[in-house]
Amino acid sequence: MVEFFQQVVGGIETGSMYALAAMGLVLIYQTAKIINFSQGTLGMFMAYVCTGLILDLKLPMWIAVLAGMLIAMALGALIDRFLMNGKKNLSNLNREMITLAIIMIFQGLAPMLFGANETPFSKFISTSAMDIGGVKLLPNSLLIIGITCVIMAVLFFVLEKTTLGVAVRATASNPQTARLQGIPVKQVTLGAWAVATALGCLAAVMVAPLKNVTVSMMDGIHLNAFIASVLGGFSTFYGPVVASFIIGIANNLLGYYVSTKWSLPLLYALILLFIVLKPNGLFGKKIVKKV
Repeated sequence: MVEFFQQVVGGIETGSMYALAAMGLVLIYQTAKIINFSQGTLGMFMAYVCTGLILDLKLPMWIAVLAGMLIAMALGALIDRFLMNGKKNLSNLNREMITLAIIMIFQGLAPMLFGANETPFSKFISTSAMDIGGVKLLPNSLLIIGITCVIMAVLFFVLEKTTLGVAVRATASNPQTARLQGIPVKQVTLGAWAVATALGCLAAVMVAPLKNVTVSMMDGIHLNAFIASVLGGFSTFYGPVVASFIIGIANNLLGYYVSTKWSLPLLYALILLFIVLKPNGLFGKKIVKKV
């Protein structure tokens, strides 16, 4: 039983990283109606930026990460303003192709600007694990889980209880109707890109101590965040977050009780079967077109 809870705690930590990236994917999908394939790559690039702020400018880690998230917000806003909406009449497919081009650009820029070698990234808290009932709890892991829960709580509060949230949900529901109601749809989409890129940055710096800062560090995180978005339902804000934790915990349990080699293939096969049976995801709603 102790090992079971140990795997669950580890899965929650991993799921926290997936959840941050998945929330970014869903924010952009809901407001702009496109899938941002570059979410992971932008997070990777911002991890390099944070590393540079720490190593070159000698900034404390916390300040470097906060500065990196602000830079990420500016980068996301610029991408939306000049690439996504720089030219009128771009189709959603065109915009998704642009996100694929962004992947190639930033995967090329990162080693050019920061070097091709792996760069270590320290944990936020390096103290040893605590033993609670036989379960080893790393303070850094608890911090990651805590930060994710706080950010999700704040985002859900904003989305559900504020005027800004009403604007986001109205844009997600029907951009044309929202525009007729006086909601600045372009500004809402720009804000979604800014927040999503910042979430990707935060997810990347959480991953960095585990994998070091490399060009490929976010590939697995982005893939699982995308799968979580499909599993939870792209049409909801909370579904992908719940699915992220499910994937993180299930992967750990399958790896421990079945096989580390087969845990991901088995998990993906189960998810695929579920999606075939329930295409709209765990919490997604079936869209009925009126004619």
